[in-house]
Amino acid sequence: MDSIHDKIRAALADLPFPGQGSLISNDLIRALRVEDGRVSFVIEAPSAEVARQMEPLRKAAEDRVAQLPEVHSVSVALTAHSAAPSKPAPQLKVGGHPKPQAAPMKPSGVKRILAIGSGKGGVGKSTVSSNLAVALAKQGRKVGLLDADIYGPSQPRMMGAKGRPASPDGKIIEPLHAHGVTLMSIGFMLEEDKAVVWRGPMLMGALQQMLGQVNWGELDVLLVDLPPGTGDVQLTLCTKSELSGAIVVSTPQDVALLDARKALDMFKTLKTPVLGLIENMSFFTCPDCGGEHHIFGNGGVAAEADKIGVPLLGALPIDLETRLAGDNGTPIAAGDGAMAAAYGRIAEGLIQGGMA
Repeated sequence: MDSIHDKIRAALADLPFPGQGSLISNDLIRALRVEDGRVSFVIEAPSAEVARQMEPLRKAAEDRVAQLPEVHSVSVALTAHSAAPSKPAPQLKVGGHPKPQAAPMKPSGVKRILAIGSGKGGVGKSTVSSNLAVALAKQGRKVGLLDADIYGPSQPRMMGAKGRPASPDGKIIEPLHAHGVTLMSIGFMLEEDKAVVWRGPMLMGALQQMLGQVNWGELDVLLVDLPPGTGDVQLTLCTKSELSGAIVVSTPQDVALLDARKALDMFKTLKTPVLGLIENMSFFTCPDCGGEHHIFGNGGVAAEADKIGVPLLGALPIDLETRLAGDNGTPIAAGDGAMAAAYGRIAEGLIQGGMA
C-alpha cells in the first residue's frame, strides 16, 4: 500500500511547471511533513521571477492534496532561491571601517525599521524574528529581515535560504527571498561553519553595508534580528539608522528578565521607543496529559511590560514543532496550526497598532 507521502507526490505528479515537466519531475517539493492529517510542504522555485508566476500553481497543489481522504488540512508555501550572480564581483567586500554619515540612515523604500532584541542569548529571539517576518508577510505586508547577529547568523538556516547574494556592479547587493520575505545575512557571505573574527569597527561597517547597500525594494517593515546583549551592533543601529522602535524578547525566568531589563534600559538611553515585549518559552503543554507546565516561571514578562507601560505582544509556549521547523528551514508560521496562529495574532496586533 502506498504511503501518504507517495499519494501526495502522485497527486502532484501531473501539475505542470512553467516551462516543462511537473512539480515532481523538476524536484521542486521541499520539507514535506504529514502529522495527524495535517500536511505542509514548500514549493521551491528556481528564481524569484519564476516564483511570482507560480501562485496559481501553489493554490492548485494545495487543492489537489486537500482532496486526499487522509488529509484534513494543507499548507503550501512558495519560496525561491536567488540565482547566482551572472558575473563575479570580487571587489565586493563585506566588513570594514564604517563610512561617515551625514544623518541617520533608512534605506530608500523602507517605511519602518523594527529592531528585535534580547538581553541574553538562548531566549529564542531569532526564532521569533523569522516567524514574525513570515506571519507579517502572510497578512499582506512587504517584509524584510536583516540578520544583524554578525557573530552567530542563524536566519539562513531558519529561513531555508541558500546561495550568495548577487552584486552585478560590486556595490549594490541583491538580497535573497524566502517564504515571502526579503532576506540579508552575513551568513550568506560565509561558509556555514566559518567564524567571523572581527573587531567592532568591521562589525559596524558590515551592518552599515547590509542596511545601506542592499536593494531592499519597497518594504512596509524591515525587521532587524539583533545579537544578544547591548554592544556595538545595537549602538550602531540605534544611532545610525532611523529606527521606528524595538521589540524585546525574553523568557519568564528571573535571570533572563535581569538581562532583558538591561536591553530595555539601553533602548531608553538611546531614545529608541520599545513597542512591546514578547514572552517566549512561556509554558509547556504535556502531549500525554495536556497539563500546562511553567518551566521557566510564570508571568514575569507580563509583569515587566505592565511595570514599564508597554504592551505584552504575545506569550509563546515551548514547542518542539517550532524548533524542528526552524531547523528544517520552513518557519512554523508558514503553515497552519496553533503556533502559526499565535504568531499571526502578534503580527495582527502590530499591524493594527500601526507598528508594521
